[in-house]
Amino acid sequence: MLASLRKAIVQGTFTVYAAIVVFPMVWLGYTSFKTTEEIFADAWSLPEVWSLTNFTEAWSEAQIGDFFWNSIFVTVSTLLLQLFLGSMASYSLAKYQFRGSRLLYYAFLAGLMFPIFLGLVPLFFLMKYLQLLNSHLGLILVYAAFGLPFTIFVLTAFFRTIPTTIMEAGIVDGCSHFKLYWNVMLPLAKPGIVTVGIFTFISIWNEYILALILLSSSHLRTLPLGIAVLQFVQFYEVDFGTLFAGLVIVMLPTLLCYIILQNQITKGITVGAVKG
Repeated sequence: MLASLRKAIVQGTFTVYAAIVVFPMVWLGYTSFKTTEEIFADAWSLPEVWSLTNFTEAWSEAQIGDFFWNSIFVTVSTLLLQLFLGSMASYSLAKYQFRGSRLLYYAFLAGLMFPIFLGLVPLFFLMKYLQLLNSHLGLILVYAAFGLPFTIFVLTAFFRTIPTTIMEAGIVDGCSHFKLYWNVMLPLAKPGIVTVGIFTFISIWNEYILALILLSSSHLRTLPLGIAVLQFVQFYEVDFGTLFAGLVIVMLPTLLCYIILQNQITKGITVGAVKG
């Protein structure tokens, strides 16, 4: 009886929490199809006509389309660079013993405790000195640098769970160090790489402060910056339908990422927890 009551309380708690999380997204979704007049008339009702006008205006007139492709380019480029460098460093730290390897590992982990806000001013002048200010390349390098500690922390644990005998068998078969890493060890660490990739994608896709500091040209803006500008403009123009449509465009990639790869996320976290 007590166990059933406890189970019901837990299920009820999670149901209420899920409703609190899901309802705002559902409301935002159908409200983005409404006109501003409909929103002011009744904010909770369904739209009278399901029209894509708000989305077309947000995509073209508000330049959300340009910001979207900027975010795609920056996010994918950062993801590839960060996973490539982070996985190589993690593999080396996990499977090769050399003097200072432990110190190097903890030096990377120290980056997890460094607040981004403390580095904004010196980072700005450093990027200016390197002539990478106001460029996607500079933003990509900064994102990758700030993301490496988390990547190395997670992937080092995954590479340590892979039996050394597999590595030794590859060496006996004539694999070079890079070929062993690329063809043997990297596929075995796929759950960890997918997990890190998903969290990295979400954090970069929604990142605002670094993009605000490092990008000044309007044509280089990423989606968070574009939405901030759109919000400022639409408040004065009183066009909340377009604003909500822009927010949906920002939200969709993250939501689809979770829906499509939820099994990979669960598997990656579970494998790391069990084997770690």
